[in-house]
Amino acid sequence: MRIVSGIQPTSQLHIGNYLGAIKQWIPLQENNECVFFIADLHAITTPYDPKNLQNAIKETVIAYISAGLNPEKAIIFVQSQIKEHTELGWLLNTICPIGELERMTQYKDKSKKFKANINAGLLDYPVLQTADVLLYKGQAVPVGKDQEQHIELMRTLSRKFNQKFGQTFSEPASMILKEGSKIMSLTDPKKKMSKSDDPKSCIFLFDEPEVITKKILSAQTDSGKDVIYNVTKKPGISNLLTIYSLLTGKTTQQLEDEFRDKGYGDFKKSLALVVVNYLEPFRRKQKELATREVYIQEILKQGHSRALTIAQETIKEVKEKMGLV
Repeated sequence: MRIVSGIQPTSQLHIGNYLGAIKQWIPLQENNECVFFIADLHAITTPYDPKNLQNAIKETVIAYISAGLNPEKAIIFVQSQIKEHTELGWLLNTICPIGELERMTQYKDKSKKFKANINAGLLDYPVLQTADVLLYKGQAVPVGKDQEQHIELMRTLSRKFNQKFGQTFSEPASMILKEGSKIMSLTDPKKKMSKSDDPKSCIFLFDEPEVITKKILSAQTDSGKDVIYNVTKKPGISNLLTIYSLLTGKTTQQLEDEFRDKGYGDFKKSLALVVVNYLEPFRRKQKELATREVYIQEILKQGHSRALTIAQETIKEVKEKMGLV
């Protein structure tokens, strides 16, 4: 099966990116053909600094490898270096009803957040995302729960294209984790953890141990002191329990039993130690890769070559079926 997914190079990756996406990419690369890209074309739909973009791309590649992606098994490349992404995006625009885009929750949310920068790319984001997957004939997309609406559009456009021009694409399935698909902010557990918010709200993959500990100890919890998993009544401690559970393999029920009479303070100290130890290999690998510029460029060069071969075949087929060749 061919799996396709990508992450924007907008900042350092955080534990929410890892638990919601990259963690499930790792086992998938063993028995599937995986295409994992750096989504820089999506990153420029919101305010960014052009001077920092290339460095952010490099850091994202390093994060991919440090977290466990194997460039020998997965195709890793930069989205904008394959022009067929935007070409297929434009072709799919011609069959996408604008009403489908206007109802997208993410568009509404980002329009409120970036009121001075409501651009056409922000509205059209899901069509390019569809092109990202269909270009490689992707059959499944590992994503967070917040992307489910976009995957539905992907399936709709795939179906519409096939009906209008002949069987070309499969309808990609979304692969969403039952737990961990949406890790919440440490400072506001009713909001999703986001790279664009206060750094205190995120645990970044390469944070130093003392920084991780400080963030977890100061994370917002709830009234009372009982360590109980209840998203509605105790969103703060429930979010921390989810992180603990996903990093250790213990169920939230087991963790409730373990910390039954210990309170939030002991629980947070234990969680901080778990997170620090879990991310230690990531930090070591990141420091090593940061000095290996040639190796990183070689990974992207090989990934580009492999991705381009598939992309060019798909575009040729699509243009022929649409009467453009």
